[in-house]
Amino acid sequence: MTHTLPQSLSGRPLVGILAFIIVLLTMPLGHALMILTQVLLGDHYQYIGALGLGLLGAAALLVALRRKGETAQTFLGFLAGIFLWTGFVEFSFVFYAHHLAIAPMIENGEVVTKPEYLLLPSSIGLFLALVPYFLLNPHTRCMFFAWFRRRLHLPVTPAPAAGPRNYAAITAMETIFVLWAFYILLMIAYDKAFFGDRHPFTYAVFAGSLLWSIYLITRLLKYVRIAPAIRYAVPTVIIFWTSVEILGRWDLFREIWIEPTRYWLEVVLTFAALLGALLLSTLVSRGRRGGHTPPGVEENN
Repeated sequence: MTHTLPQSLSGRPLVGILAFIIVLLTMPLGHALMILTQVLLGDHYQYIGALGLGLLGAAALLVALRRKGETAQTFLGFLAGIFLWTGFVEFSFVFYAHHLAIAPMIENGEVVTKPEYLLLPSSIGLFLALVPYFLLNPHTRCMFFAWFRRRLHLPVTPAPAAGPRNYAAITAMETIFVLWAFYILLMIAYDKAFFGDRHPFTYAVFAGSLLWSIYLITRLLKYVRIAPAIRYAVPTVIIFWTSVEILGRWDLFREIWIEPTRYWLEVVLTFAALLGALLLSTLVSRGRRGGHTPPGVEENN
């Protein structure tokens, strides 16, 4: 028996709310996953665990190639992006931070920035080298780059039909690229050689990311299909999460996801809430099969 939600409960704004919740709950769980890998496997075996996480992300992309549905591909792509970022990217910085004996940033006797995050901004050159590839692509469906193309009077043209789009790869790359960008921004803001976590620049980053995310949320709430909503929620949540990270840096709340063994119940409840949101989104997706995003709301990527 196939279960679907009533039509009145499967459109706006429920789709956007669910997409936001799914991506939002994944952020602390991603942090907790990295910490658990380090704590449970220890210094010697954490890199084997990291390799496993990265390979799991790659496997999700391969599985997605065999799935024809846009929703399944989007979910698998988002999952792949989280695992690839955590396993391959973050742990590569962990390895080389330890290998090069980089000391953490310590304030008032406490570690405020781990060595791997001090090393992460060194990748800004590679990040900037990749930006022209996306910016100069006239067929881009990324609203961010399309906005800049229009302001630069560069054409934005529909991509020629060349078979079905790989939504999994698109979502995975989007997740990795946006995470990368805002990690670099945060680490530069925190660096006292440039600004510092109490500098006006960091306050501006906090206010800017919060206001930007609120604007994006208002647009996200107009979506009626879960797959494009998830893809739009990825940058929306990451930008919002930037303000959350800064609040944590200011010690305005306790970041329980960086102590998952101590706050294991909260982590388990967060995971259960994520599973519930995923299940509800599946029902919503079935209820809106064949639906379209309303006029004026573009489908990013």
